[in-house]
Amino acid sequence: MDDKIKVKVGKHGELQLPEKHRQLWGLEAGKEFQIKETPHGLMLWPLDPPLTKVYIEPTTNCNLTCRTCVRNYWSEPMGSMEIASYRKLIDGLKKIGSLQTMAFWGFGEPLLHPDIVEMVELAKKLGVRVEIITNGILLNGEMAENLVAAGLDTLVVSIDGCSPESYSNIRTGSDLATVIANVKGIIATARSKGLEHPEIGIEFVVMRNNLSELKKLRDFARSLGASFIVVSNLLPYTEELKDQILYWRSGGSLYPVTRSTWFPEITLPRIDIRSDDSQPLFNLIQQMGNIDFLNCRDRTGEAYCRFVREGTMAVSWDGEVSPCVALMHSYKCYVLGREKNIRRYTLGNIAQQKVDKIWNSKEFQQFRKKVIEFDFSPCTSCGGCDFSESNEEDCFGNTFPVCGDCLWAQGVILCP
Repeated sequence: MDDKIKVKVGKHGELQLPEKHRQLWGLEAGKEFQIKETPHGLMLWPLDPPLTKVYIEPTTNCNLTCRTCVRNYWSEPMGSMEIASYRKLIDGLKKIGSLQTMAFWGFGEPLLHPDIVEMVELAKKLGVRVEIITNGILLNGEMAENLVAAGLDTLVVSIDGCSPESYSNIRTGSDLATVIANVKGIIATARSKGLEHPEIGIEFVVMRNNLSELKKLRDFARSLGASFIVVSNLLPYTEELKDQILYWRSGGSLYPVTRSTWFPEITLPRIDIRSDDSQPLFNLIQQMGNIDFLNCRDRTGEAYCRFVREGTMAVSWDGEVSPCVALMHSYKCYVLGREKNIRRYTLGNIAQQKVDKIWNSKEFQQFRKKVIEFDFSPCTSCGGCDFSESNEEDCFGNTFPVCGDCLWAQGVILCP
């Protein structure tokens, strides 16, 4: 899909868009959009985006016991998605013309699902991009062969250390050499068939213990054959890990509302940071805080929920549909050192309801509208109160689920 298109304005002021783009972007008659003026020009935001991406959690079972994983600390039942439920979901998605991506993700290892290859094959028949996020241990010769044949587009491997020691310190039960061999194996399998896919990516969760590994990450990715890297912060699920975070300040000040004489903004150009001149720049960044790199930040001062803004839904192993991956399960976490209890939020089940009915339900539409407006209390910028101990309600009067304390919306936690 082209990221730039030319459109004309009709005699009545309407934008004349190609049919394929109208369908892809959900531009139906009566749909409402918001136009924002940014430093780069006008930005068109749908007030109710069409469904473009579905996250699928094939299973919550896993072959590892990573110390940073929520599975080790929650009390939820474990399980795997019924293939009949998944097939029903696929049938429902056939009529969703805006769908672009299916991502196999979740709080388990997707390759443990006995039908994962069939799931990829069925998703590819929809004509969309298909992604898998995996720890890479089970990506052996037969699995690699089958996933390539199924048409997998993107393979993201979770690797939180570039050396065997740092890697095994986090990913208990895994072996970095095995992961490296498996990733190189699937690349070789694809190339032997004359294929460029799957594209390889790395997901790296950074914390104090592995911060020094970042300097090795680019060379490591290159040696692995990865073309992109997603670095995310840690969301601690235990008190032991809460001191490992790297965002005590930035977690609450990512989007300053406005420049002022008390908090002046400084705009920096592109700069090549070399070892002999990096310290003055780092000192400036630490002192200023309110920095705009080449006008690249949206100056609206709003938190941004990628899941809602970009039209996604998340389906857990039991078929329950959530608006984002953060609300797929109930769990305890630590936000900027504060203990917080997250309650799961679901809007339907793919085994009982058609996916378009769930997506277009009044409750789901109202939730998306509320998140796009994002009139939640700014908990990440506040010292915290009783309301911030859960996602039940906030001091602005919003009721469950509230998102003002969401680190995904603040750009602190990232998903591929």
